[in-house]
Amino acid sequence: MSSSSRSFEPEPMVRGGSAALGKNVTVKGQIFAREDLTIDGEVEGTVECHEHRLTIGPNARVQAGLKAREIIIHGSIQGNVDATDKIDLKKEAKLVGDIKTSRIVIEDGAYFKGSIDISKSSAAKPPAAPPQPVQAAPQPSAAPAASPAAAPTR
Repeated sequence: MSSSSRSFEPEPMVRGGSAALGKNVTVKGQIFAREDLTIDGEVEGTVECHEHRLTIGPNARVQAGLKAREIIIHGSIQGNVDATDKIDLKKEAKLVGDIKTSRIVIEDGAYFKGSIDISKSSAAKPPAAPPQPVQAAPQPSAAPAASPAAAPTR
């Protein structure tokens, strides 16, 4: 590998804010983001960006489990990846781990080793279970109940 780093321009944001970890940043532990996140450095642990986009830049070296709405991978990941909407492996991406997502794009040239679990999007929830039959309350028997007034006479 050459010592020069690849240039990378994050994709423009459509909504909300965004955060970035540069190529000279190393994080060990858990990252929870409530906005779109771009990682171009080293991360070891877990990264969660529920309902947001996670972009792994070309200089990134990630050993972590990733969870986000959408994950775009340009760099190197070792760990499982879970996206509720879409995973996009770009041509320079390297992913060793299992994928779980609704939609996936793997560009020609990307390296992937693992399994893929394609699940329905959360918008198409399975139908509710059919209603169970209700048991009727026991019916009184036709024979009259014994009462003191109906006692036999002598």
